[in-house]
Amino acid sequence: MRKINFFGSIPAIVTPFKKNGDLDLEALDRIVEYQLAGGVDGIVVAGSTGEAATLNEEEYAEIVRRVVKKVSGKVPVVAGAGSNDTKKAIHFSKLAKDAGADALLHVTPYYNKPTPTGLVLHYQAISKAVDLPIIIYNVPGRTGSNVSPQVIVRIAREVPAVVAVKEASGSLPQMMEIISEVSQNGSKELENFSVLSGDDSLTLPLMAVGGRGCISVVANEAPKLFSDMVHLALSGDWKGAAKLHYLLLPLMNINFIESNPIPVKAAMSMMGLVENSLRLPLTSLEEKNRAQVEKALQGAGLL
Repeated sequence: MRKINFFGSIPAIVTPFKKNGDLDLEALDRIVEYQLAGGVDGIVVAGSTGEAATLNEEEYAEIVRRVVKKVSGKVPVVAGAGSNDTKKAIHFSKLAKDAGADALLHVTPYYNKPTPTGLVLHYQAISKAVDLPIIIYNVPGRTGSNVSPQVIVRIAREVPAVVAVKEASGSLPQMMEIISEVSQNGSKELENFSVLSGDDSLTLPLMAVGGRGCISVVANEAPKLFSDMVHLALSGDWKGAAKLHYLLLPLMNINFIESNPIPVKAAMSMMGLVENSLRLPLTSLEEKNRAQVEKALQGAGLL
């Protein structure tokens, strides 16, 4: 299995659709080019921001292949392949590998709320079936359950393919506990385990206590600004990083004025990157919120 050290700015890109709802592959190429020009350190395709829940198997494989081809080895391509059905998660993981993905992002199973042992066995089954690095995605707001630091560390210890966590619990103390476990009390095999923020606005605070970057939404709109912020933090320039953090903070916040990716798609449409087209049950940004999104883009110098 290829070793990948996950760090820096890793955008979870939107999936662009045409007005009729079909995939817009030309727009997908533009998005990838925009991200690479912004200096990102990886790209996540078919995640929550990419409306993966509405993609059929053929579309899923097609967009992973397209992104892999466009990236052409410049940065790792991570494919979202999560499910609350382990067999389905394995199936989509195999599709992702066949399409050329370098790694997998697996959300912790939602709705059926597995026990800690069930979670370990879930990730073990995936890793045995597909030889790719795995990033755990802990997002209680979407799954309905929070995975404790102790369970995340247990999974990492018992499933060597699990090399990072995208932490979107919103709890800095929880993230710090994971970092403490793997950096101070962890065994040698966990020394390269990456704790990545799943919340743009918590990226800089998390990096100050040992986090290694972010799987980001705001990087869709501002790849260079966000990448610069993260790399300044990695280099220890906290003052410079904080300046960019506060420049982007209004946009980071406005991206969640409605369910993700509704606001970010509206913003990218204003920027001329994609059609403002989503698949039901998601709908376009409410008109009352458009001015706020536009103002945040302008404030960041993106319009």
